[in-house]
Amino acid sequence: MKLMIASDLHGSMKYAKEMKKRYDAEKPEKLILLGDLLYHGPRNDLPAEYAPKEVIALLNDMKEELLCVRGNCEAEVDQMVLDFPVLADYMILYLEGHMIFVTHGHTWNTKNLPPLKKGDILLHGHTHIPVVEECGDITYLNPGSLSIPKNGTPHSYMIYEDGLFSIRRLDGTEFLRYALS
Repeated sequence: MKLMIASDLHGSMKYAKEMKKRYDAEKPEKLILLGDLLYHGPRNDLPAEYAPKEVIALLNDMKEELLCVRGNCEAEVDQMVLDFPVLADYMILYLEGHMIFVTHGHTWNTKNLPPLKKGDILLHGHTHIPVVEECGDITYLNPGSLSIPKNGTPHSYMIYEDGLFSIRRLDGTEFLRYALS
């Protein structure tokens, strides 16, 4: 199974097009979006080509390819314009015998862990910083941000395939990785 995982688009049509281009090139089975799809939020500057209505159209065209969780910038009104579910606080994936808790990161994160056991993985966005980190008995993964990366990190996304999580720049080059054991 191959999955593409991305977060924090924040209404940027420029980076929505880049994400779609990478999705078409990578050819995953699904695109998992970790929230903050349309609104830039009060703490962020406007991202490049901020155009939420255009992002809505692009995402709705991909609705059969998407799995999403709710970010802190999602609201019920977003669900009214999007043709796929976006209001779940988390989802659970089972990959290669590991439980992956997938969420945005504003509620469940390394400072407020969900109920996880040894070997589980916490996967979230929200911080806009790509991360591969061992946190005690669990692993924390973050694909970074498509549109508003922070702390000098690149615009990025993640690919999961055959037991390997690979965080990549928008040109497809890998810069972080985590292999399931």
